[in-house]
Amino acid sequence: MTIKKMFIDGKWVHASSGQIRTIINPFNQEEIATVTEGDQSDAKAAIIAARKAFDQGDWSSTPATERSSIVHKIADLIERDQQKLAELESLDTGKTVEESREDMVDIAGVFRYYAEIGDKNGGEIISSPIPNSVSKVVHEPVGVCGQITPWNYPLLQASWKLAPALVTGNTLVMKPSEITPLTTIKMFELIEEAGVPAGVANLVLGAGHTVGAELSTNVDVDLISFTGGIETGKKIMQAASVNVKKLALELGGKNPNIVFADADFNTAVDQAMNAVFFHAGQICSAGTRLIVEESIHDEFVEALVERVNNIKLGNGFDKDTQMGPLISAEHLAKVEKYVETGKQEGAKLLTGGRRPKDPALQNGFFYLPTIFTNCTTDMHIIQYEAFAPIITVEKFQTEQEAINLANNSTYGLAGGVWTNDIVKAERCVAKMRMGTVWINEYNVYFPHAPWGGYKQSGIGRELGKLGLEEYTETKHILHNLKPEPINWFGD
Repeated sequence: MTIKKMFIDGKWVHASSGQIRTIINPFNQEEIATVTEGDQSDAKAAIIAARKAFDQGDWSSTPATERSSIVHKIADLIERDQQKLAELESLDTGKTVEESREDMVDIAGVFRYYAEIGDKNGGEIISSPIPNSVSKVVHEPVGVCGQITPWNYPLLQASWKLAPALVTGNTLVMKPSEITPLTTIKMFELIEEAGVPAGVANLVLGAGHTVGAELSTNVDVDLISFTGGIETGKKIMQAASVNVKKLALELGGKNPNIVFADADFNTAVDQAMNAVFFHAGQICSAGTRLIVEESIHDEFVEALVERVNNIKLGNGFDKDTQMGPLISAEHLAKVEKYVETGKQEGAKLLTGGRRPKDPALQNGFFYLPTIFTNCTTDMHIIQYEAFAPIITVEKFQTEQEAINLANNSTYGLAGGVWTNDIVKAERCVAKMRMGTVWINEYNVYFPHAPWGGYKQSGIGRELGKLGLEEYTETKHILHNLKPEPINWFGD
């Protein structure tokens, strides 16, 4: 099997150490690729290339319209290779091809959005109180950007970082998750094909404790953008202080989904499932904390369990499959421990809570959709992210109690409210401490709207105009048109 390489300074290269890594399909543990495995020395080489391309190259000074044109070309290429990319993503992650295909549409949309707005950020003239002067504010690229992406949505999360960084004139070094690098490798082939100059976009494969650590600590990196777990995010934040890097951190969530008694019952049940069971619950915004008004609690849970038990697990390439496997054996073991903790805490397991018995699924990292009731906010399973197909159900009696429950978390990424009373809905979302809150909807995003969290869900925003601003520095320029001596210290 051909060893897939990384991309440094416009060249496809093997790791300096000669190390390799085997990539497996989580559906059946079959080997699907072998990739080169980089370390600190490879990360340093990529940083040097990115630094040189920024400081001595033309990319940052290239007219924004030209950079936007290249980013448009990348979107074109993604659309051209959409099916191939979707299949590769499903092999790598285990998710259904239908989900991956929708991801590719979104990814092309992200590149298209930033290409369309990237040349419209030319700054502004501001009123100057100084006579005979002109004052203006301009936005310039940050410099060399380190970008670390997660395994759950490899190419989608990469697009959120790549597109705004490129269109604003930065150079970058990207490190994808070491267990799901395949579509990111393919993306860099498209970046090369689109005509991005050598050294501008660099790809280093390898583990977080080697490549990621170098990106975080290296003084020639000006910004670090990381999507992943909260503990790793804290380490990156500390490491980045060595040269006070700009930080953009998206660190997950434990997201509430509030259902009032006056909501449309069947729609709320359906959407409660959609909020969690896509990609086996491995979604940072998954609405895993279901908070249901007491008067409909029992009926709602009964309907939910009935539907959840009909979810079809299987191969993501099977058109009948509704949910694929977890990402790895290691993650499966963590989920099993998480569920056992819930039982020990006194939560009531209504369905799931184990691996499936179907012989056809035994080689994969499958876990049954799981529902817990009798949950309280002091429980581990309420406060900590599982990243799994698990719903915990809490109940409430009053609107304020629902809000209090929703906000009782160290996270603040996303949440939902289901009610036909729009005034009540607006009251709730005004008090919910989260970066995104949906009313009668869940898990919808688009490139035009910012994404990020309150509290320990992270720092900064991706997507939208704010996602563009993350990759720029703001400079004020004052030009005195008629300079004269001040004579403050005499002639």
